Amino acid sequence: MYAVIESGGKQYRVAPGDVIDVELLGDPGDSKSFKFDRVLMVSGDNGPQIGKALEGAAVTASLVGEVKGPKIRVFKKKKRTTYRRTTGHRQHMHRVRIDEIQLPSSS
Repeated sequence: MYAVIESGGKQYRVAPGDVIDVELLGDPGDSKSFKFDRVLMVSGDNGPQIGKALEGAAVTASLVGEVKGPKIRVFKKKKRTTYRRTTGHRQHMHRVRIDEIQLPSSS
């Protein structure tokens, strides 16, 4: 069983037990768990269920830690003025482990 979720403007294909890096999600509180409600697709025993955002479907994940993403190099240059600047950036991310995929209730 797997699902496609949306978080931070990006889509992720997840299955129970997967560990993924997503953009910062906010403070998880004492429970250290997150719930992704924007589920775009769920593939279960009765085949795939597809929709813009499936009503009633949810993916539960637990926080593993905070990590930094890959280094992005930013280079600025203006021609004929000897102006060159190089900077870098590493995005802060949350590493989460997918615990459970809840199927939408069949009506």
